[in-house]
Amino acid sequence: MPFKIGGTEIPPQTRQHLELPVARLPTQTPISLPITVIRGPEDGPILWVSAAIHGDEINGVEIVRRLMDVIHPHQLRGTVIMVPIVNVFGFIEQSRYLPDRRDLNRSFPGSSRGSLASRLASLFMKEVVSQSTHGIDLHTASDHRVNLPQIRANLEDAETHRCAIAFGAPVVIHSTTRDGSLRQAATKQGIPVLLYEAGEALRFNPQAIQLGVEGVLRVMSALGMSDHPPNAAPVPPVEARKTQWMRSPQGGILLLDVELGQPVQKREKLGVIVDVFGNVRATVKAPCDGLIIGMTQNPLVNQGDGIVHLARFPNLLG
Repeated sequence: MPFKIGGTEIPPQTRQHLELPVARLPTQTPISLPITVIRGPEDGPILWVSAAIHGDEINGVEIVRRLMDVIHPHQLRGTVIMVPIVNVFGFIEQSRYLPDRRDLNRSFPGSSRGSLASRLASLFMKEVVSQSTHGIDLHTASDHRVNLPQIRANLEDAETHRCAIAFGAPVVIHSTTRDGSLRQAATKQGIPVLLYEAGEALRFNPQAIQLGVEGVLRVMSALGMSDHPPNAAPVPPVEARKTQWMRSPQGGILLLDVELGQPVQKREKLGVIVDVFGNVRATVKAPCDGLIIGMTQNPLVNQGDGIVHLARFPNLLG
């Protein structure tokens, strides 16, 4: 059966770069959705890999670029659909959002007659998601935060769980879907989806990028799309069912003494909040046993700000 995206047929054992028209800027400059399709000589799973649904989350852009260099049609079973920049508008503006301040990852499955975000979501669902059997969506932490490499997925689904473990991130987190998210829309179509979170916005994090590339290749191997997986992850993934954000007890200057990936025990001191005179105003302590999977990069905090994100692991150190 012919395989087409945007009306363009992609024959077996080929690589094609496509640009699907999305809209025009007020200057009439056309904006398009860049897609690279790599098809093997025989049918098999169809995996999409997408990045920059939030336009400032750019680690995934480099992950996709490196994947394009190492995935070759003649060595592939099935098809890989790679979309390095989904939110082209936000990418241009170095912004999480679209020009109307909508979050694209709260706009799925979208509508061809809706807002700009809704139309872009609808195009992505029609041309990419509906063609796929599996998906991997690449993200980073939001502005002024950083994330430990982690997979978020519905671990209750057997196929999704298998792919999540195969990826090889240090932490695999069971996560329900959010309304309007790409993962929710794809899941409703019966497509297993992994969400990879690593690093921070508007920065290339070499470790997060390398792990992301290797993780996608491991998933491809687990799906039978490749015979040459990278080495196994250096540390077996650990699974978490719950996470918890620690919030600042008061405003001030945050001085943390912990790092990403560090295990902590309940009531362990993680840092302090001081005022402009250097006086300690509050001590930050862990509310539970767990592993630090995310933290703020901004030391200036207001009361209630999220400062440390923990994956909850009872007796992690015991």
